[in-house]
Amino acid sequence: MNQGAYLSKTKSVLIVGAICFTAAGFQAPSSNGPASTTPARELVTKYCVSCHNQKLKTANLLLDNADAVHVFNSAETWEKVIVKLRSRSMPPPGIPRPDNATYNSVAGWLESEIDRAAAAHVNPGRPAGLHRLNRTEYANSVRDLIGIAVDPEALLPPDSQAFGFDTNADVLEMEPALLDRYISAGAKIAREAIGDPTIPAAFERYGAIKDNSNEQTYLRQWDRMGEEFPLGSRGGIAAKHYFPVDGEYVFKLKLQRTFGSTIRGLNVANHFEISVDGKRVAQFTLGGPDARTKPPAGEGRAAAAKKGSAQTDSDEEPERVFQYDGDDALQARVPVKAGLHEVVATLLKTDDAEPEGVGPDHIPLWSRSSDNNNAPAAISSMYIGGPYGGQVPQDSPSRRLIFVCHPANASDELPCATKILSRLARRAYRRSATNDDVQTLLSFYKRGASQANGAAGNFDQGIRAALERVLVSPDFLFRIEADPAGIASGATYRISDVELASRLSFALWSSIPDDTLLDLAIQGRLKEPAVLEKQVSRMMADPRTREALVDNFFAEWLQTRNVNLLNPESTKFPWFDDNLRFSFEKEINLFLDAQLKENRSVVDLLTSNETFLNEQLARHYGVSGVYGTHFRKVTLTDENRFGLLGKAAVLAVTSYTTRTSPTVRGKWLLENMLAAPVPAPPPNIPALEASAPEGKVLSVREMLESHRANAVCASCHSRMDPLGFSLENFDAIGQWRTSDAGKPIDASGVLLDGTKVNGPAALEHALVAQKEQFVRTVTGKLLTYTLGRGIEYYDEPAIRGIVHNAAADDYRWSSVVLGIVKSAPFQMRSAK
Repeated sequence: MNQGAYLSKTKSVLIVGAICFTAAGFQAPSSNGPASTTPARELVTKYCVSCHNQKLKTANLLLDNADAVHVFNSAETWEKVIVKLRSRSMPPPGIPRPDNATYNSVAGWLESEIDRAAAAHVNPGRPAGLHRLNRTEYANSVRDLIGIAVDPEALLPPDSQAFGFDTNADVLEMEPALLDRYISAGAKIAREAIGDPTIPAAFERYGAIKDNSNEQTYLRQWDRMGEEFPLGSRGGIAAKHYFPVDGEYVFKLKLQRTFGSTIRGLNVANHFEISVDGKRVAQFTLGGPDARTKPPAGEGRAAAAKKGSAQTDSDEEPERVFQYDGDDALQARVPVKAGLHEVVATLLKTDDAEPEGVGPDHIPLWSRSSDNNNAPAAISSMYIGGPYGGQVPQDSPSRRLIFVCHPANASDELPCATKILSRLARRAYRRSATNDDVQTLLSFYKRGASQANGAAGNFDQGIRAALERVLVSPDFLFRIEADPAGIASGATYRISDVELASRLSFALWSSIPDDTLLDLAIQGRLKEPAVLEKQVSRMMADPRTREALVDNFFAEWLQTRNVNLLNPESTKFPWFDDNLRFSFEKEINLFLDAQLKENRSVVDLLTSNETFLNEQLARHYGVSGVYGTHFRKVTLTDENRFGLLGKAAVLAVTSYTTRTSPTVRGKWLLENMLAAPVPAPPPNIPALEASAPEGKVLSVREMLESHRANAVCASCHSRMDPLGFSLENFDAIGQWRTSDAGKPIDASGVLLDGTKVNGPAALEHALVAQKEQFVRTVTGKLLTYTLGRGIEYYDEPAIRGIVHNAAADDYRWSSVVLGIVKSAPFQMRSAK
């Protein structure tokens, strides 16, 4: 398609979809006389207005003129006060403060007054009318539309975040350079989906741990890596790869090298195996006493590799043995049918390749910092290249989804194309396809068919051209919500059923609605309460919901996506390696998946005594009786390890590379567990280590106590640090310790509400004592994620209502999710 025309159309859509929200007006604030005494007025007069007034404007929170009688008129101000009261963050320490009963009673009174008025004056807010799919949503939508698994990180750049999530519509812009990437991605995907035998051969790299760099990973591969690997194997790589056409493909293995670029482990014979969907397609042997023997005379490495192109599906499977100091021969050219296949490359276990054990503190004798040639051989990366001799597949998952009919002759082609493209448009655009939609796609179909070489390819190439157009259409790339015609400015209205279907599917699946959901929406039945509740229940039971929420919502909310960025200082943590990094991520993901699958209480995120461990992570935690690399459910006995606060992934991403940070951990807890964020720090704050006198080694706690001597610093640190200190027994990679800088750990502290805590278990109890606040925080985060906008003061009554209703069901995930879906912010919208 013409790129300039597309840019023009996209710009027009952006302009049309631009919004500015003006909230409906309410009764003007009234002047409060002596007779207007309320709990809120009494509290702020006694404790707050001396700082928060029109003259001083402290923190830009003005309470002297806020309407304390009809508090809904000043709801934005009072919602800020509620946060301060619930978190006990104001007044600051050292100034007279209310008792806990007063804090709770005034906050409760404000909430009930605001909520009562909000029920009569619903303000659902206004998400952006034009919401670009982020790259994860784009990849999932392509998968569900045409059955193609794509790697979004390889096709598209990272998306920006706002309010902690990359689902925020305001930052999901469409710059010209990004549009080019979408156009290129659409062309590539359409070509693979239809099957183009002229696709040039290309290689794709897969690492032992998912990454997009060209650097090898130092993953210790001494045991079976997972369920997808065969019994009796050790290490290797498993990858789900989409093969676009029937043809031959080359599999190449590259081995781990020492820092001196010598392949590890060639002092013994190593046996490698490659399988596709569990069926072995290639086997190699490399290494041994004569490992430095060159290939047979007259045969270069390429010739030797071709001659020994691996065991294939033939009846006779001669073993191909290559023994020299290179891994060039570890490649095979194998016929593979089009579609998504799981490719596994691994080593077979031998007695010679067993590890030599571990040293002090579980440090491998061949650690990531070693340059040991005798360490066991390991696969660093696998390359899959092709196709060679490609042919259009007669059958593939993508063609089954796309080609819902097959023309018997030339006269059938246009009706069949119309049927195919009507269905594609309906699914891709998430609504009924209009005649204009179909005619636009048919014009691309006709152009593509007329340019094809050979009559047999005309129909397929026409469909491919139209599919390209679908994948770059604004109706596919954007979630578009338009105000109904004739609606009054600022009026609130219920969104259409098809808009509700899209909100629901992207909230739970990060993808497009399926046929069941879309059919109900087009019929106008989705908004019916019983129907909607049934669909939410069905979608929650779908594994796609757990996958999307774990990989997207939880990973961003808890910041555990940053596990992949961990790089602890090797001199301080020499036993940290890629295996442990992988284990951190695997544990937290399995834990969260189980919480959703078993429909546990949201509070169980704090209190659960169940987790998932393999031998290495169990040893890291000091848990006995767990052996092997396989992760299994484990019941913990040490309460310090219960819930999120005992997970190494959380503890590591809230630390520095060299040490813990009670401040970072405390800030993380306030923002993500208690919805009580602290203001940004002032500029030019010196490093904490600068607090230590020259030549004196201080613990982290001692350095922070010196830092807090500054009253300006203490105002925030008094809120953050006690929370973080309670986790000080966990070091920067989540391992239990009893000393820091040679001194015993002091994990004690006093929270702002006067609660004394000493260690992780005591902190967990303190958070559970405020479980309603914790559930409110989680609900607010999930609402932010699903709406694609930040939470505003007028959303707080809805959040409190969701939490109140979920309490009757012990705050189970199903109740919280259903409450969000049924809420006004999710189902309604304000006109611009």
